[in-house]
Amino acid sequence: MTRALVVDDEPQILRALRINLSARGYDVRTAADGRSALQVAAEHHPEVVVLDLGLPDLHGVEVIEGLRGWTRVPILVLSGRADSADKVDALDAGADDYVTKPFSMDELLARLRAMVRRSGAPDDATVVTLGPSTVDLAAHAVHRTDPGEEPRDVRLTPTEWGVLEVLLRAPGRLVSQRQLLAEVWGPGYRDETNYLRIYLARLRRKLEADPARPRHLLTEPGMGYRFEP
Repeated sequence: MTRALVVDDEPQILRALRINLSARGYDVRTAADGRSALQVAAEHHPEVVVLDLGLPDLHGVEVIEGLRGWTRVPILVLSGRADSADKVDALDAGADDYVTKPFSMDELLARLRAMVRRSGAPDDATVVTLGPSTVDLAAHAVHRTDPGEEPRDVRLTPTEWGVLEVLLRAPGRLVSQRQLLAEVWGPGYRDETNYLRIYLARLRRKLEADPARPRHLLTEPGMGYRFEP
């Protein structure tokens, strides 16, 4: 039984999530504010966390930072705001994904299932497949085999490798633009989002079967990028 912690100050949402998750076999604990959430997490060690950003005592980002001080538990953020700034801050702090209120219960449950599956997978895999391409992260080598053709080597620049590796090391997770820029180019480049558009386009041309309709290197408009295995 998967241990889940749900944190929200709206009683109706807290109740709905507790009922729906319990009905699907989750062992659910709840908290209505940030400090209680951190205490419950420390006592019960959840395997997944659903966290509202708009809490009465602490901002959700502070709760994420508190959790990330000692655990890598998957965190799904709930945001009631249409703008992306809070969600980007949450992702930069260590959240794994987000859902905007009002949300579809089916979507939320699907995202939770995916997060739980990924959390049980080894994070040291060095060979990753993207459609026709096979990426060996340890050897820094890429091979591509298109239908009817012989396998061929694909050359990536150091920067392309940097972008690709950050995404491949977080399968299924949304990586914010700021995080990707900071990790590849450095903290002084957090606003240079045009760099990302250029390099993702190059990677798709080199790795995806159909760069115009990518299946693996995906864009979340205004938010960031995601590698879908």
